Amino acid sequence: MKSMDRRHFLKSVSAGIAAASLPSIVPSSAIGAGESVPPSERIVMGCIGVGGQGTHNMRAFLGRRDVQVISVCDVDARHRQRAAGHVNSRYQNRDCAQFNDFRELLANDTVDAVTVCTPDHWHGLASIAAAKAGKDIYCEKPLTNTVAEGRAVYDAVKRYGRVLQTGSHERSRPNARLACELVRNGRIGRLHTIEINLPCDQGHHMAVRNDPSIHRPMPIPDGFDYNFWLGHCPDAPYTVKRCHFSWRFVLDHGGGEMTDRGAHVIDLGQLGNGTDDTTPISYQATGTPPETPSNLWNTYFNYNFECMYANGVRMIGTSDNPRGVKFVGDDGWIFIHVHGGNLRASDTNILREKIGPDEIRIGRSPGHHADFINCIKSRGEPFASARIGHHSAVICHLLNISIQLGGRKLKWDPQKGRIIADDQANRMLARPMRAPWSL
Repeated sequence: MKSMDRRHFLKSVSAGIAAASLPSIVPSSAIGAGESVPPSERIVMGCIGVGGQGTHNMRAFLGRRDVQVISVCDVDARHRQRAAGHVNSRYQNRDCAQFNDFRELLANDTVDAVTVCTPDHWHGLASIAAAKAGKDIYCEKPLTNTVAEGRAVYDAVKRYGRVLQTGSHERSRPNARLACELVRNGRIGRLHTIEINLPCDQGHHMAVRNDPSIHRPMPIPDGFDYNFWLGHCPDAPYTVKRCHFSWRFVLDHGGGEMTDRGAHVIDLGQLGNGTDDTTPISYQATGTPPETPSNLWNTYFNYNFECMYANGVRMIGTSDNPRGVKFVGDDGWIFIHVHGGNLRASDTNILREKIGPDEIRIGRSPGHHADFINCIKSRGEPFASARIGHHSAVICHLLNISIQLGGRKLKWDPQKGRIIADDQANRMLARPMRAPWSL
């Protein structure tokens, strides 16, 4: 495809919003000095949410010659100024646009794709808005903070013909993909159990679990748009621990370790079981609140759970070490460490097995970020599409709902996306949104 044809194609499938009212953004690097990829062949990107993980993802894309980052967005001025500095340093210019409101970034029709690396409660609305604006999306995991938001993202991506890569990068590791191929091709015999380990004993876990503090209202820091940070969540006074990383232990904003690393480990269980297109049909879970009472933290730790798939495979989980997933079959087992992707097996010879040409092959990723860029160009489905990200997140959310309901067993209809005969639990699939926000 010729360079101008590719650019025309990307724009022809976009529902771009005219940007006549916005400042013209023409990066000084547009001439591409020292670059091997002409400007018309580059994917133009904007980054929404540029805290720790957002900056990590942004820098991964900045390192590519076929990507041009032209704008960043964050409700914390310090974050967006620092991120813009990284962009400008990479391109040796001062042209990176900075936005407080992601809708202004999305209104620039020259942007092909965005990252969404906000706290979890913003993943859904930001991704839906990006899809409507004709942008492809790299959205951090978990895909959304509720089941209903995940379905809405999936529907929007499909309706507007967008590419979405969920940030479940563990499934792009070659060792993880090899292990899942071995499982799916019977190298451990018939798979009957998936064991999930989600330890909750790291420093950031213990700081929350043993925090007896009463978190009192504080002055909002200069340059931080706290009301926009809250977005559709219930109004709450600002206190520093609610925001920036620790938000993941407040249910309004995240789902604790279950949706944090759980979205990685459970996602690998889905891949090894060959169930990316569906979810388990029953869920039952328990967990413990923080050891010392606090007026802020309300997610859970010390998990024990069990799910059952329609194919008869059980998924069981604990907070045992090490973090990862173990596939147990009639003839052996394979364990994938998360993070790192190191493998162990009941017999090391299993890991030396070759996959034949007529067996199940799930491919290899060129890297999670590279896969996303390649799919923008080809319009193919990435390794962690909206469909896959939504299904993995559903498992995490239903387990959290079971915990909140005192360990109640939930029966799930994957086709209808509903909990069977449990109105109270079904109401927890979505959450009310503070005006003016809505799905």
